[in-house]
Amino acid sequence: MRIIFAGTPIFAATALNALIKSDHEIVLVLTQPDRPAGRGMKTVASAVKLLAQQQDLTLLQPLTLKAAEIQAQLLVLNADVMVVAAYGLILPEAVLKIPRLGCLNIHASLLPRWRGAAPIQRAILAGDHETGITIMQMDAGLDTGAILLKHEIAIAADDTTQSLHDKLDLLGAQSIVEALVLLQQGKLVSTVQDETLACYAAKIKKTEAEIDWRQSAEQIDRVVRTFNPNPGAYTYFRDVALKIWQAKVVAGRGREGNPGEVVAVDREGITVACGSGLLQVEIVQKPSGKKLSSADFLAGNNLQPGEYFSAVNHSTSRHD
Repeated sequence: MRIIFAGTPIFAATALNALIKSDHEIVLVLTQPDRPAGRGMKTVASAVKLLAQQQDLTLLQPLTLKAAEIQAQLLVLNADVMVVAAYGLILPEAVLKIPRLGCLNIHASLLPRWRGAAPIQRAILAGDHETGITIMQMDAGLDTGAILLKHEIAIAADDTTQSLHDKLDLLGAQSIVEALVLLQQGKLVSTVQDETLACYAAKIKKTEAEIDWRQSAEQIDRVVRTFNPNPGAYTYFRDVALKIWQAKVVAGRGREGNPGEVVAVDREGITVACGSGLLQVEIVQKPSGKKLSSADFLAGNNLQPGEYFSAVNHSTSRHD
């Protein structure tokens, strides 16, 4: 089949690479314009652009797909289907109608659960036990189109956004190749989404990454895993921001303490009381510093039981 591919990050590039290796013809690749990124804010090309250039594929980076001249360029390609994966631009209804068989989206959740921008993070943060890939027939709504194919995977107790992303990006690539085979064979079954089960995966805000020690240890563990690798869950220690990259819920060891209170320190970690339960902090990072094990952090910081990591709004008040 003749395919237009639209995508931007690594998640999309993995799918594009799988399609390149298949028997289909990639007639055009769409990706977002190069944008500043990183500490130096240097202009960076997307993962999809780099792959398209490496494979000598025709590439366009429009600011919008609403322009008539862009739509005319798509129309003359006589594409059978458009495959969309984390593209980041809205597809107008006119564009959705251009490919003969419409537009298929690779979405990193089990629709209708977690429609929207951050399905991987929201699934972890909510404590979901499973997620997956949905291949969806795109319509004018936000992830509201008919479901064509689903594959589920379990969310492991130690999965971070990065580790779950890596699993889903491979599954997404496999799923779109499978879906296109079934589409050619006329075997894809379209299922309308159940609106009563729909929920929205809002874009992640940096403020959500601040740890509120009044929450349960289980919920704070999810926060740590959700914001790894970006932007990193954080708290305050002696008025300095401290990122927490790895932690785990542990059983009680006597007195549990007040939220944010350090109740034990040893080579295994820094045990902190939460609204309920205890969290053992294992890997931390100071501003401009390296990631350190708790043992290395303790070697350079005379942290003692009874001190506090700050709760939300930097409060260090005790609840005596």
